[in-house]
Amino acid sequence: MSKIAFLGAGNMAAAFAEGLLAKSAPAHADLICYSESGRTAAALAAKTGIAQAHSLEALLADANTLIVAFKPQHLAAADPRLADLTAGKLVLSVLAGKKIASLARTFPRARNLVRTMPNTPSQIGAGITGWCVRDPLSAPDRANVETILAALGKSVEIAETQMDALTAVSGSGPAYVFEFAAALRDAGVAAGLAPDTAQTLALETLLGAARLLARKAIPPETLRNQVTSPNGTTFAGLQCLAARDFRGLVRDTVLAAKARSEEMSKDS
Repeated sequence: MSKIAFLGAGNMAAAFAEGLLAKSAPAHADLICYSESGRTAAALAAKTGIAQAHSLEALLADANTLIVAFKPQHLAAADPRLADLTAGKLVLSVLAGKKIASLARTFPRARNLVRTMPNTPSQIGAGITGWCVRDPLSAPDRANVETILAALGKSVEIAETQMDALTAVSGSGPAYVFEFAAALRDAGVAAGLAPDTAQTLALETLLGAARLLARKAIPPETLRNQVTSPNGTTFAGLQCLAARDFRGLVRDTVLAAKARSEEMSKDS
């Protein structure tokens, strides 16, 4: 794999670097990071053993691919030298809400632009990342992108017009799961369980159910029906969810997040 540079050295850059090194995709010498203050880059270099650059020129001198991982609001004020320094390079962005058109203003001479939307489980290599491209990727660049994103977990290529919907489902989705876990824990306490027991039961139930769903590779409704006996305890609980329009609530939650994503990405 060609040399990869990280512009920004926070949590996402760390997730990429650690994931790539764990898979032995690049050598330590093939990864380099830079941050404007130098502090986060120094911390990432110390943590992972990758190189730290002390200037943009040093960062990009030998790099074939740039991963842009600073805060999204900083894109508009990005160093204008990046236009020339990234000429002919593959630029991959993890800046939430920043469209390819906005990236093109900062990196106008890039070989290609890739917009990605990872989610928080990417921090442990268990994420799902949606991504789209400005132009069709060459075979080597596609292989490069897929290898980089595999460091975070799985990935799916979509059209940029679907990015707001993806953000609402997988980008925000972990928060919905965490909220459901908290609700299940609290319900267990209300039913008479000790808080630590309720926490353990909620956590392990979510983990086990998700693993079973992934391993069986069948519709979730099928697995739900396998748990549900006529007029049994699960049936009684599901009836309560149906009466409160649980699916409608989840749908409205996702649509609200999608609408907000659309608002935030206007002119971005």
